[in-house]
Amino acid sequence: MQHRTLGNSGITVSSLGLGCMSMSDSYGTDSSRDEQESIATIHRALDLGITLLDTADIYGPHTNEELVGRAIRGRRGEVVLATKFGFVGGRDPKGRSVSGRPEYVRSACEASLKRLGVETIDLYYQHRVDPAVPVEETVGAMAGLVRAGKIRAIGLSEAGPETIRRANAVYPVSALQSEYSLWTRDPEDAVLPVCRELGIAFVPFSPLGRGFLTGALKPDDLADGDFRRGLPRFQGDNFQKNLDLVARLREIALAKGCTATQLALAWLLAQGSNVIPIPGTKRRKYLEENAAAADVVLSPLELRRIDEVAPRGAAAGDRYPAAMMALVAR
Repeated sequence: MQHRTLGNSGITVSSLGLGCMSMSDSYGTDSSRDEQESIATIHRALDLGITLLDTADIYGPHTNEELVGRAIRGRRGEVVLATKFGFVGGRDPKGRSVSGRPEYVRSACEASLKRLGVETIDLYYQHRVDPAVPVEETVGAMAGLVRAGKIRAIGLSEAGPETIRRANAVYPVSALQSEYSLWTRDPEDAVLPVCRELGIAFVPFSPLGRGFLTGALKPDDLADGDFRRGLPRFQGDNFQKNLDLVARLREIALAKGCTATQLALAWLLAQGSNVIPIPGTKRRKYLEENAAAADVVLSPLELRRIDEVAPRGAAAGDRYPAAMMALVAR
């Protein structure tokens, strides 16, 4: 596994991380989750040299941090641990709010440390920007956590370019996490250039389009309780249009001798040395397929062909409903 650096933090991580959200949240129901397999998947990731594990206090809520904490017990030295704060509320996204208040930042961090069973969080993200609290105040509180030894590095998630600049002026931002993939290329317009200019790592979540870019999803595959059922890209005619897009990408992957999953991840890795995707999975077999993408090197000709097939705006439908899109790029 190759390695990349989290901005100017000096923290080195594997070029691919592991998103742990689906082990506890969003995809499927509680009865469909398998904690033993999830923990085995985290252990296998560490065995493969994947060091960056990503979670958040809202996943579950809280249960994903607890699961990750149990999984890394005895292996803490192998892990760069990332978690997030900012969403306040229960399991129903409609009942959640966002908080960036300094006192909340400090209390959320203490709660996450306890659930994870660690003394220090390596990378602590503000999950969404709070429009009611100046980002300077939120990042100032996060900087205090660095000085107190509670966290090692600061990150933002789904922040806009001006917010990134303002935050970075208070304390160096090490990582910016946002959705980025072959069907969500919005960050290329302004956010990725700002991250490159300021020396900030870019961590794409949902690098496989919430599973769509694997080519394995069918309309009937989404169980009751699956978060994706409420997303425009997974609904109505959009589903079929997006399947057609994936079919064209699978043709390129077949010619390359890799899977569509590996093609999508290899494309992201080729977008710059500061790009560190965190594909999520709760199964070892998918983890191993994802990890093998680190060995797929795309030629300039192949990259041009991918751009022709999946240019910006190629996906049918918005990635979130309107209320959730309002929380993006603040």
